[in-house]
Amino acid sequence: MATADRKATVKWQGDLMKGSGTFDLDSSHVLTGQEVTWARRTEEPEGHTSPEELIAAAHASCYAMAFSNTLAEAGNAPDRLEVSATASLDLQTITITAVHLEVHGTVPGLDQDGFQAAAEKGEQSCPVSNALRGNVEISVNATLNS
Repeated sequence: MATADRKATVKWQGDLMKGSGTFDLDSSHVLTGQEVTWARRTEEPEGHTSPEELIAAAHASCYAMAFSNTLAEAGNAPDRLEVSATASLDLQTITITAVHLEVHGTVPGLDQDGFQAAAEKGEQSCPVSNALRGNVEISVNATLNS
């Protein structure tokens, strides 16, 4: 079976509350030595990222690709899509509970209802959505630009 593997590495020191770590995106080397701490994860980020932000970025990117493909296969290739994702961490249970996808698009030949229906269908074919489904609530709000 052919796969596309990607690797990241984290170095962590200390316990959860006082410890800290750094991560490297080993496959692309786009980010190296990025600091992660519990405080930056759950309070103000102050220029640092978190696992939830990285999940949001992965989900938004993957969904944009899947949705553009869904639209193109239906004969309505998009001129433009803008996707944002918000991953929510419940601080009581320390559980990622939801990811909300917000998509705005310019797609010739579709009305708002058709755009929303296609957006929901595209979410079903997104590999990141499929990896998360059953573990987190996934919602999609789609707005067709006029």
